[in-house]
Amino acid sequence: MNEIGKFLAENPMAAVIAAGEIGFWVLIAAGLAVRYLLRARRASVVLLAMVPLIDVVVLVATVVDLAGGAKANFTHGLAAVYLGFSVVFGPSMVRWADTRFAHQFAGGPPPPKRQGREKVRHEWREFGKCLLACGLSAVALLAAIFAIGTPEQVEPLWGWFPRLGTVAAIWLVTGPVWQELSGSREEVPR
Repeated sequence: MNEIGKFLAENPMAAVIAAGEIGFWVLIAAGLAVRYLLRARRASVVLLAMVPLIDVVVLVATVVDLAGGAKANFTHGLAAVYLGFSVVFGPSMVRWADTRFAHQFAGGPPPPKRQGREKVRHEWREFGKCLLACGLSAVALLAAIFAIGTPEQVEPLWGWFPRLGTVAAIWLVTGPVWQELSGSREEVPR
């Protein structure tokens, strides 16, 4: 068995998360292809409406695994973080893909290029969404920690709280602070 196969056999939740991420993009691509290439808007809406089901599947798989007695590990925490970020960023990712697909295949307008204060405001909004995603992830982690109850079983989940703080700090510095300091705060002449 190769290393990846061994890792997935030892960490089935990693396979569930990977399948969830792949499924997320497959449903988006299928929904947009049906909408713009086949011109079947209703079928497209159905496919895109199924995207949140991926989150439900990841959540159910995590609960079933932990309820079955699995010791919480890194991937269980990753599932909670995946859920938080997917719920918060999923809709905007669908809109992002839709704009680009419409431009490429349906003669839609080009994706907007943000500049100046608009770009800075966008980065601050995205950082706010990051904080919300971290908060939802923390709630999911706490729910798992208190539902499982035994300190030995949940100890790896506690390690995700500093990671969430690190993600938020990096996002702050590389997003809005970077834009503020790089001169993007100046208005662009029209």
